[in-house]
Order: sequence, then structure tokens, then C-alpha cells
Amino acid sequence: MLWINFLHLYQPANKDAYFIQEATDMSYRRIVRALEENPQTKFTLNIQGCLFAHWEALNEGDLIGRIKKLVKKGQVELTGTCAYHPLVPLIPLEEVERQIKENEIILQKHFGSDFKPRGFFFPEMAYGVEAAKLVKSLGYEWIIVDEIAHGGQFGNVDFSKNYLDENSGLKVVFRMRGLSQNFVPDILGNDQKLLDYKNKHELYITATDAELYGLRHLDHTAEFEKLLKRADLKTLTISEHLQNKTAVKVKITPCNWESTESEITKSVPYALWLDPRNKIHKQLWNLANLANEVIENNAEDENIIWAQRHYTLGLASCTFWWASGRDFKLFGSVSWNPDEVERGVNEFIRAIRSLHNVETRSVKIKGEKLYIKIKHMIWHEHWEYHWKKN
Repeated sequence: MLWINFLHLYQPANKDAYFIQEATDMSYRRIVRALEENPQTKFTLNIQGCLFAHWEALNEGDLIGRIKKLVKKGQVELTGTCAYHPLVPLIPLEEVERQIKENEIILQKHFGSDFKPRGFFFPEMAYGVEAAKLVKSLGYEWIIVDEIAHGGQFGNVDFSKNYLDENSGLKVVFRMRGLSQNFVPDILGNDQKLLDYKNKHELYITATDAELYGLRHLDHTAEFEKLLKRADLKTLTISEHLQNKTAVKVKITPCNWESTESEITKSVPYALWLDPRNKIHKQLWNLANLANEVIENNAEDENIIWAQRHYTLGLASCTFWWASGRDFKLFGSVSWNPDEVERGVNEFIRAIRSLHNVETRSVKIKGEKLYIKIKHMIWHEHWEYHWKKN
């Protein structure tokens, strides 16, 4: 049984410390400990740059050091990404590149000045053609995307083959959606359940949030740890899996790891962050674009660094995801949280407020009006619909 397991470790940069510590204690430590206790096990991890900053603030240097040892031993492969988890295809390419390079600096700080990941993770696996080309130009070799990225439909991927993205020239790994949307050890560790997958595949490629292992799923019977001790289990990093294999060319379809076939058919590949039917989404992006415009037009402002930082924090995918209102049912609730949306809105208006240039006065007034409008929309939606529903 060959298992290629990708885990995504992320907490928003402006999240309260309590939540970071909770995820660290319940999930991240558990994963690291499991790898240490099973030296034959190998995983590929994406650790968002902003999470390293949280760990530094929480004096979690020991945990970072333990991960570094696992990287040196070859048990852990790290990927590149954007430092603050934006929805990459929806933001300016200049911002994408800036965040990728900042993330590289953060990784080099902890893993060595010459550290360079081979793979790249798009936050939310949100693939866009131009962004993929940029990633390739920055020296990355492969990406991981959801299986729906192959033609916008399920069932197109032959997991025994390796693939190459025609759009960008990047090697591609497809995750198995159905398997990844379960608690994976419950399937791979159960011979009867595994029969549903054995008939179709010779290997198992999964990609999940790391918080699934502890924070979102308690796993009282330690199925995760039991799975890693199975004698018939073999694990590889993604780079090892791709090594020395001929790749089949395929044109990757813009999508994310929650995309439905219907959304792709309707050309709404990022509906959880930009749904044309979602009025709050529309206004959030209006405010984000206004902030970006005023920053670009005032690059010499004495407060430009602070304005840029607030804008970047506001772009975190959570700002928009928590306004989508989708019910995921499995390992989570409805993606609606007015406080989280408001957190991002506050960052955008602070970006505009930060600039000192007197010529930005009219933009500031426009921004404040939009800010108030969005806050009204958020809380009206909450009390009129979501609160009653629950």
C-alpha cells in the first residue's frame, strides 16, 4: 500500500493566539510526534509562512527545530506557497510574487539560506493559468491540485500516471477528492473500506488540512498512529513519487479543492471566494481593489509599508470564505462567520487609512462609505438569515 500524503498547516496571520496554540497542541505536535516515532514514514507538508511567525511569537522554537530535523532526515518535504494564504488567481500577480518571495525568505530563515522547495502549493489548491506560469518562472518544479482539475470532471485521472501541465510546464500531482474528504486513516487502515479504492487505484494520494488530525477530528482510537505502523504501508514524498517518471501532458482547468463540476461548467471556479450571486463577496472585492489601487498610486507615501501589510492581511482567503455560507457538513459547519469577514474588512480599511498623502482624502471617504456598507450587509445577513437558521 503506497500512500502519498500532503498536509497543509495554516492559521491566519491576524488570528488570536489562543486558536494558534490550540491547533499546534492538538494537531501539529501530533503529526510531528508521529513522524518521529515512525522514521520510515514520509509526508509532504505545506507550512504557511505566517504560521512560522505565530510559532515564533508563541515561543515554539522547539517545534520548528523538530520539523527541521525531519526535513534533514528526508521524512518531511516542504513546499513553497504564498506567505499569507490569499486566493492566488483573484489577486494581482505582483502581490502573488511578493508573497511567494516572502515565504521563501521565511523558510530560509529556519531551514538554511540555500533552502529551496521543489513543489508549490496554491492556497485552497486554487489553480490559475497565469499564476502557474509565474510559479514555474520562479523555479518550482511541481504543483498539487484536486482531481477535478483534469478537465473539470471527476474520473479523468489515471493515478498510476504522472502528468505535466501544458499551461505552465509544471509537473502535476492530483489528489483523490473522495478519499481526502474522509478521515484518511479510517479508510486506509480498514481493509474492508479500502476495497472500494483498491479496485480502482494502485496508490493513494491524499491532501488535507493538517488540523484534521486532532483539532477537527479527535480520533479517540488513534487510527492515525496505527496506520503508520502497518507493515504493508509505504510512504513517499511527492518529489520522490515524481522522480524519474515520464509525464503525460494535460491542460489543467482553473479550479480549487472544493470545486464542483457545475461550478466549473458555469465558469465560477472560485465560488467560495467570488460568487457572482454573493453580494457581500462583490463588495469585499470592491474594497480590496480600492485598497490596492490607492497603494499603487502612493508608492512613495511614508506609511506605504503599513498600508501594504494591512492590504496583504486582508487578502487572506478566510476573509471571503467565511462569507460564502456553504454547508460542508463533514468535519466543519457552515462557512459563515461575520467576525472573520469583519477581520478582513478591517484590514482593508486600515490599509487605506494608513496613507498620509492628503490627495488620498477622497479615496479615504469612498473607502469609509464602502466599509460601513459591508459591515451593515454582514450583520444584516447574519441576524436575518444565519442566526434564525441555526
